[in-house]
Amino acid sequence: MCPNSSEATEFAVGFLGLGQMGSLLARRLVDWPGGLVVHDIRPEAAAALVDAGATPAASVADVAAAADLVCVMVLDDGQVRDVVAAALAAARPGLIVAVHSTIRVATAEAMAATCSEHGVFLLDAPVSGGAMGAAQGRLAVMVGGDRQAYERSRPAFSRFADLVTHFGPPGAGTRAKLARNLVNFVGMAASLEAQRLAEAAGVDLAKLARVTTHSDAVTGGPGAIMVRDTTAPLAPGDPLGPIFSHTRDLGRKDLGLALELAEELDIELPLARVAAARLDDYLGLNPKEER
Repeated sequence: MCPNSSEATEFAVGFLGLGQMGSLLARRLVDWPGGLVVHDIRPEAAAALVDAGATPAASVADVAAAADLVCVMVLDDGQVRDVVAAALAAARPGLIVAVHSTIRVATAEAMAATCSEHGVFLLDAPVSGGAMGAAQGRLAVMVGGDRQAYERSRPAFSRFADLVTHFGPPGAGTRAKLARNLVNFVGMAASLEAQRLAEAAGVDLAKLARVTTHSDAVTGGPGAIMVRDTTAPLAPGDPLGPIFSHTRDLGRKDLGLALELAEELDIELPLARVAAARLDDYLGLNPKEER
């Protein structure tokens, strides 16, 4: 059962890890009605938050003892394991630990099992949207773990995110984050590959960047193609068939032209070659059935 609006914010929140992203998330919680308790291995990292109204804690255990929801934003799997272990030493049954760091799926699953043995709920809740999204309260949070713990935590997450989604059991949030970041970093690589072609062709890169960000803001960018709930081949008669076929035909033409230009300029475009060769497969199209 979801808590009502008054119950939803009456518990205390703790925050561990006040680096670039952690401090931005925590700042959105400084006026949390149930109070915010903060700790970082660098005492100076908490100073601005304490000045704004947060309560400082001397250790991870002190945060776990004082809070009902502990948010964790540290560097990597090792630091997450250390922080969670220290929190469990002082945790009360029912404590929720939300890990916002991007870690391995196996780490999230193993820590969730360990926490469960202590009556503690672990949510793997990585975020997407970067520092800009954190500062604006416009992150996306992808959550794996107990559904009731998720519902309990969602009002706090909503302070720094305008999209909070439960993906399933422990590890599901991390799986979603890794897939989302694949779009991000392969897209970055493709953008830089395009810059190499443009530069060799004498195109003004600053103007090209403005055009790219403008058109992506209008169309939704590469993620706009993610409209299906499966990656299986399209069934005959699927209404997306003509749309995806048209997309494929445009892609073949434009990628072909880009690759021709690259050959003229002696520029290698490995990502473009893979995309051109795999468009049918990625779009779920069967060229033989279309003939």
